[in-house]
Amino acid sequence: MAKLTKERTYPLMSRREIEAQIADGKHMVIVDGHVLKVDAFMQFHPGGDKAMKHMVGRDATDEVNGLHSPEARAMMNKYRVGRIEGRWNNFLPPIQGGKYRKRLEDGAMEVEEEDDSGRLSAPAVTITADTPSSELESRPPSPVFDVDGSALRKRQVKESMGSSAASITSASSLEESHGDGSLPLDGMAHLDILTRKEIKLDLDKYPAVDQDTQEVIVEKYRKLHDRIKADGLYDCNYYAYAIECSRYITFFGLMLLFLKWKWYIPSAFFLGVFWHQLVFSAHDAGHMGITHNFQVDTIIGIIIADFLGGLSLGWWKRSHNVHHIVTNSPEHDPDIEHMPFFAISHRFLASLRSTYYERIMPYDAAAKFFISMQHNLYYVIMLFGRFNLYRLSMEYLILGQGPKKGVAAWHRWFEFAGQVFFWYWFGYELLYKSVDGGWNRFWFVMVSHMVTCPLHVQITLSHFAMSTADLGVDESFPQKMLRTTMDVDCPTWLDFFHGGLQFQAIHHLFPRIPRHNLRKTQRLVQEFCDEVGIPYALFGFVDGNKEVIGRLGEVARQAAILKKCQGVMIGEGRVEGHHHHHHH
Repeated sequence: MAKLTKERTYPLMSRREIEAQIADGKHMVIVDGHVLKVDAFMQFHPGGDKAMKHMVGRDATDEVNGLHSPEARAMMNKYRVGRIEGRWNNFLPPIQGGKYRKRLEDGAMEVEEEDDSGRLSAPAVTITADTPSSELESRPPSPVFDVDGSALRKRQVKESMGSSAASITSASSLEESHGDGSLPLDGMAHLDILTRKEIKLDLDKYPAVDQDTQEVIVEKYRKLHDRIKADGLYDCNYYAYAIECSRYITFFGLMLLFLKWKWYIPSAFFLGVFWHQLVFSAHDAGHMGITHNFQVDTIIGIIIADFLGGLSLGWWKRSHNVHHIVTNSPEHDPDIEHMPFFAISHRFLASLRSTYYERIMPYDAAAKFFISMQHNLYYVIMLFGRFNLYRLSMEYLILGQGPKKGVAAWHRWFEFAGQVFFWYWFGYELLYKSVDGGWNRFWFVMVSHMVTCPLHVQITLSHFAMSTADLGVDESFPQKMLRTTMDVDCPTWLDFFHGGLQFQAIHHLFPRIPRHNLRKTQRLVQEFCDEVGIPYALFGFVDGNKEVIGRLGEVARQAAILKKCQGVMIGEGRVEGHHHHHHH
C-alpha cells in the first residue's frame, strides 16, 4: 500500500488555477513541489489554524519541515491535490491582505487593480489589450511602494487632484482621523517615511530579496539541516534532562522547607525559580524536542505547563507557531503585540489590526501614556508578565480556541484537569491553607510571580530590538528568521539560567533541535551565515538589554514627534474645514 501512494502522480496545476481556488476561499499551500489543499485539516491542526493561514499561496516547505515531525509530514501527503513545475512565486496570503482573482464564467480571468485597504499593486499595472499575462499575475504588494492604510491613498488622490483640492482633502482627512482615533495625514506621512527607511536599512544590510539570491540561501540552509541531522544533533540528551529534573525537585523542596518554617518570602522566591526553570522544558515539549513523539511530548508539556504552572500549553502552541512563521510582524506576530503597554515599532502608532487577535490594537489614551514611557517601564511591566499569561490561557481554554477534532482534541480536557489540579494545590493547599494572613498571602503571590520576570525579559530580548520591516513575500524562511531574531552570548555554565532561549536565532532556524544541542549547533549556523552573507546577531545579556531599551526609547521618541505633528497641524490652522463644521 505504501508503495502505491509513493507512485501516485498528481496533475500539474497552473499558478492561475491555484490563484482562482484561493480566491474561492480554499486554503492551498505548496510543500515540496506539491500543492496541498488543507481546508479539511484546518480544524484538526494541533498548532492552530492561524499558523496555516499565513502559509496560503506560499511555498511552505521550510516552515513545514522545521516545525513538524517526519510522521506529521508523511500524513500531509494525503492532502496533495496537484504539483507545480519549477520554482514557485509566493502570493501574499489572504490573512495578510493578499488579493486573488476569481475565475469568470467564460473562463476569462478577472483583474483587480486595487484592494480595499487602498493598497495599489505597485507599481500599478495599466492593463491594455496586449498586456502580457505575466504582468497580470496577482502581484503581492511591495512594502517599499505600498504602505497600508487609506491615508496613503488620500495622499495619492490629493497629489493627482492638484493643489486647490489639497487643503480640502487634508482638512477633511484630519477631521475624519480625529473621529476614529487614527492619524492625521501628516502623522501618517511621517510613519510612512519611517517604514520605508527601515526597509531600506534592511535591504542594504541583508542579501537581496530577489528569487535567485534567496534560492541559494534556501539550498544551503537545507544542506545545513542535513548536516545537523547527520551529526546527531536531533538526538535528545536524556542525561541533561535528568539534571534538569533534579534541579526542579531541589527548588520545589526548598520552597516546601521554607514554607514549613513559615519563611514565606524565601519560600515564594524558590517557587518562582521553580516556575522560571520549568517553562524551558515546556517550551522543549511544545516543539517536540524531548521524545520527538507528538502525543508524548504534548503530555509532558501539559503536565509541566498546566498541572505545575497553571498555564495552557495549547494556548502557547497556537500563538507560538504563528510567532515562528511571521516573526516580528507588527500585524501578525502575537509575541510582539503588547499594546497598550509596549510598541516595538512605530507602526503600532497607526492603530494596527492584529490578524491574530482579530481586533484593532488602538493607539488610544492608555497606549499614548504607556508608550511615552515604555523604556522606563519595561522591567516594571515585566514583573507582572505571568498574570497576563493566566488570562490568555483561560481565554484559550474557555473559548475553545484549540482543535476541537482530531489527534489533539482531547488535550483541551486534559488541560482543564491540569488547571483544576494547579489551582487546588497552589491556590487552596498552599496559599490558603499553608500561608497565614492576608498580607502574607499577597506577598507570597507577588514574590513568586515577580521572580519569573527574567523569563519575560529573556523571551522579549531575542526579538524586541530586531527588525520589524516586511521585505516582501520572496524573502526566504532562513533569512527572515535571522533578520528578526538575536542570540544572547553567555558562558556555558549559565546555560541553565537561559534555558535555551539564549540561542533563539538557532532555535528559529531549527525549532525541533533539543535545547541541550543548540550550543553545538551554533558553530554550524555561524558558518552558514558567513557563507551566505547574512549577519548573525549576537549580543551579551547586558548589551542585548541595552538594545531593547534603546528600541523602546526610539519608538517613544517617534510617538512624541507624532504628537507634535498633530499639534502643529492644528496650530497652523490647517483645520479650517474643521472650524467650519462647528459654525454650521
